[in-house]
Amino acid sequence: MTGTVPTPPPVAQAPATDAPTSLAPTTRGLWRRARWYLAVLAALLIGAAAVSALGQDRRFPALDPRSYDRDGAHAVVALLERQGLKAESTTDPTTAPAGQDTLVLPEPDLLSPAQLRAVAAARHRRLVLVAPGPSALTALAPGIRLSDDAGGPAYAALRSTPADCTLTEAVRAGSAQQGGMLYTSGSRGEGCYSRGRGYPLVRLPVGDGDRDVIVLGSGTFLHNRELAEDGNASLALGLLGSQPRLTWHLPDYSVPLPDDARTKTFGDFLPSGWHWAAYQLAVAAVLAALWRGRRLGPVVSENLPVVVRAAETTEGRARLYRRARARGRAAEALRGATAHRLAPALGVPLRAGAPDSDALCVAVADRLPGRPAGDVRALLYGPPPTDDAALLRLADDLDALERQVRNP
Repeated sequence: MTGTVPTPPPVAQAPATDAPTSLAPTTRGLWRRARWYLAVLAALLIGAAAVSALGQDRRFPALDPRSYDRDGAHAVVALLERQGLKAESTTDPTTAPAGQDTLVLPEPDLLSPAQLRAVAAARHRRLVLVAPGPSALTALAPGIRLSDDAGGPAYAALRSTPADCTLTEAVRAGSAQQGGMLYTSGSRGEGCYSRGRGYPLVRLPVGDGDRDVIVLGSGTFLHNRELAEDGNASLALGLLGSQPRLTWHLPDYSVPLPDDARTKTFGDFLPSGWHWAAYQLAVAAVLAALWRGRRLGPVVSENLPVVVRAAETTEGRARLYRRARARGRAAEALRGATAHRLAPALGVPLRAGAPDSDALCVAVADRLPGRPAGDVRALLYGPPPTDDAALLRLADDLDALERQVRNP
């Protein structure tokens, strides 16, 4: 018998693809994963750079030759250098080279007495002092002193003022913005820009007349913003550019000014007892706040959501004592409660919250003549029980003792 063999069904083959079968991440996948981390890192770097740039404080004090600010003095130094003058700065005026030079001291009162003597002995061709005090005047400009007005140093507001003197630099400049501290000219000096009884600019010849000292009541006309006003630029270039070399002192502002040279602040004009008035005002403010403050009313009673019977509390504490096997603590509580109840009944006073043991035992023995005082002491102040049965016996004996005392 012949039969036909069934033909197996064709096996479906998977279509061939060119897709990679590797599980390694591709470049696009790596970029998608890392781009957010890179963005955060870039933001952190930009923020750090911004904070670093903002944290660099490039502000300079007033009359600093390095400052481009409105109150700096870079403009006048740049003009002098353009004319061929050699300008430099120093933090120690005693090391400045003397000779054909001009030394500018913006804060002469910050110099120590030794530095003032060294500067005076250096024989600089010209010294320019800005708002000097008595100590600097005595050392560097003898004969010049502060102009007294109403018992104190005179001070004039800045304004355009004519020269009114024969000083070459001032005559050439004409009117200039002058003011600040006012000085006397002395017997040898010459004052310019007269303001009342003093001068904001004084020239004092030194030695044989080949050297001089320029005393300025204010250096505002040297500021960058004021240089173009009136004859400020001409006066500044004339005073600072008379010699081929200019040395500008950079003061150390961490040194405090002496009392006779520092600029007065608002607190200096207040009376000495002003703080007591401030204290009184503070106390008055507190009292007014208490007076007008909102007061709390009486305490409002509130019903408890659950009422717990006293017996449950006692049983719960007893279970805790039993679980901890604190027989001594339980016995002490029972004896203490019995003693507290017996003391008022026997007339024994309480001291520090507890009755005297000797007095209580004697009083109980007097009430119960048939019971020795030793037994009473052993019952009320004896050793702790050793087991639960002894604790129960102690509780029964204490109850019996209390009943006998109350009903002998």
